[in-house]
Amino acid sequence: MGWFLETVGMRKVTGGTMHSNVAMLRIMERSGMALEAFALDRKCSIIYLKTFSTMKSSATLFDASAPFGVICHDSGGANQIIALLQYMDQVPAFVHMDGPAKNLWKQSFPGFTETRSDFSWLKHVSSVITGTSWASHLEHEARVQAQLLGIHSIAVLDHWANYQERFIRNGKEVLPDEIWVTDYYAKNIARRLFLDTPIVLQPDCYGEREAALVTPLTEATPQVLLYLMEPIRTDWGRGEPGEFQALRFFLERLPFLGFPPNTEIHLRPHPSDAPGKYDAFLNNCEHFPMYRGVGSLSDGLSQCRWVAGCQTYAMTVALRVGRKVFGTLPPWAPSCVLPHKGIIHLRETTPA
Repeated sequence: MGWFLETVGMRKVTGGTMHSNVAMLRIMERSGMALEAFALDRKCSIIYLKTFSTMKSSATLFDASAPFGVICHDSGGANQIIALLQYMDQVPAFVHMDGPAKNLWKQSFPGFTETRSDFSWLKHVSSVITGTSWASHLEHEARVQAQLLGIHSIAVLDHWANYQERFIRNGKEVLPDEIWVTDYYAKNIARRLFLDTPIVLQPDCYGEREAALVTPLTEATPQVLLYLMEPIRTDWGRGEPGEFQALRFFLERLPFLGFPPNTEIHLRPHPSDAPGKYDAFLNNCEHFPMYRGVGSLSDGLSQCRWVAGCQTYAMTVALRVGRKVFGTLPPWAPSCVLPHKGIIHLRETTPA
């Protein structure tokens, strides 16, 4: 229920079965209140349980009844866009996926024929939805082409950092016609940075879906700490990738954190990590045996009591499901960009 406690301006919550709430839902929708969250029924089929906030959001110009396309590269944007499309019950006319997004799309829409990569199909759509990878040029080039053709472009921001950099290549900024975000933190950041671009608040369908699939914390939950890896893409001037520095810093602090002696550490690679990236580290970790995490994010969270990481989105899902979350960015690194309350940042603690 973290999303509920942290939401500003909450005025009305409706619960129970969808059947008993239909009339109230219609009244609130007509009053212009905004969709904020959903839940699962007992059979674990997705039911979108609507709660409404008084914070107004710019209206989207996206027309799902007209042909549209989707372009993604990184996993963060792909996860959000895929979950939103499933929530809207919409399938694009054209799709171009690359990088980690390719497998995510195939898993979610098996049998869907991928579009050619030359963007010639853009002239056949009225709008295009893109991720905002900052390590790839794919989505940026799509937005450039859409602008030239007069196609309405929508960019989905999936994190809380590097917003401006995502729209700049070779010193030139190309903004979309509208930006979608999935929480109030992101909306406030985007509003400050992009004054003339509509910022549309969409439900965090991916995060809520993953959280709903996590088994609640009980006495039977294994004594496992799940360490969530992510590419930091800088070495902070120390000659080693930042993610490895953060992991070493965490292991240095581990003896002072009071975990039970039988605690296992499961290392979960990021979807964009190359296969075998952490093999050497795992093999040489003698004092604190570590194991490679397997399965989905919800599987990993279901089988752990504690979570640690730098500033990956998955840490916010862990907070939602009541896991204790540790931030492992070392003191010489920039501060964690996650604005969420509840993260214990080891750099701010003193070893006992």
